[in-house]
Amino acid sequence: MTGLPMAVPEPGLPESVTVYEVGPRDGLQAEQTTLRATTKIELVQRLVAAGLRQVEATSFVSPRWVPQLGDAAEVLAGIELGGPARHPVLVPNEHGMRRAVAAGAREIAVFASATETFARRNLGRGVDEVLTALAPVVAEARRRDMPVRGYLSMCFGDPWEGPVPPDRVVAVARRLHELGCAPLSLGDTIGVATPGHIKAVVEALGAAGIAASELALHCHDTYGQALANVHAGLQAGVREFDSSVGGVGGCPFAKSATGNLATEDLVWMLRGLGYDTGIDLDALVRTGEWLAGHLARPNPSRAARALSRSR
Repeated sequence: MTGLPMAVPEPGLPESVTVYEVGPRDGLQAEQTTLRATTKIELVQRLVAAGLRQVEATSFVSPRWVPQLGDAAEVLAGIELGGPARHPVLVPNEHGMRRAVAAGAREIAVFASATETFARRNLGRGVDEVLTALAPVVAEARRRDMPVRGYLSMCFGDPWEGPVPPDRVVAVARRLHELGCAPLSLGDTIGVATPGHIKAVVEALGAAGIAASELALHCHDTYGQALANVHAGLQAGVREFDSSVGGVGGCPFAKSATGNLATEDLVWMLRGLGYDTGIDLDALVRTGEWLAGHLARPNPSRAARALSRSR
């Protein structure tokens, strides 16, 4: 492949970063097209073959809420869980946890909201109720020595409540942190964050005792700010970033949210900053093209389109 960026490391950034792939779960759950389980399994296999080492596999949310992922157990059964990559699964409650354990899951992710309105519209209960319900889920995971990732939605803006003050994010994040969730992925669910806002939230969490190294960023590109926000996160000390191959997904419960940050675009930028992610960008681009074909739509990743033309 030609046209790879010159690597120019930037002083003061973290020594290493993790690309956390959410396409098979957060990406596909928001797509109109429902893929077959065999196609989802192949997607995970392709991503692992391209060098991704954190690939979220599926979700054990009720199929009534997320029918696109109603085959979670079948998908997980088709994935090599003891291989080179880790494959967390999302669980919403104790019932989802039991299903995930029965299917062989080795690590989980849980999710909460920084805002009351989104919690009630998305999760069917208020913020406090959600956190109370998650406590036994996290406790059971810890009893089983299963890592638990915590997602926190609406950390920067809410379509009903508007801009979200950093202190509200801190209040909910601290409770997830106290339960034992690590890292905490801060969701710019509707893509309204800007670099200054990213830094303000990370700094507020640091002042509350949650270090940047315990955080991840989950950026949506609604206003074209996702890569700028990743860079701001790096400058603030964040080391893990969520992305989705081909930019698939969004949020089915927040209608103003557009696709996730494309993994191809993220890897291109990280290469330019001198990071060796271990990801084969050419293989990743081919995977994005393959997935776009199954979804019958173009790949929105600019890096993928440019690199495809240069092949």
